[in-house]
Amino acid sequence: MARRRKRRKGGIKIKKANRGKLRKAAGTKKGQKIPVSKLRAMKKSKNPKTRQRANFALNARKFKKRGRRKKR
Repeated sequence: MARRRKRRKGGIKIKKANRGKLRKAAGTKKGQKIPVSKLRAMKKSKNPKTRQRANFALNARKFKKRGRRKKR
């Protein structure tokens, strides 16, 4: 008898106080995506928090990519 895998519920939780801080530091408007080129530049920032947030944002782009296939 095959066992089913349980799906994980939820996801990454970001505190309300920290939401939008990276976007604000990047200077992008609300509701728009931060360009990857800007994220890569922010990863080299002098501010350690900005570096950490930019690194997380770049890694988060890879989340939930498993199982997707291109249509032929």
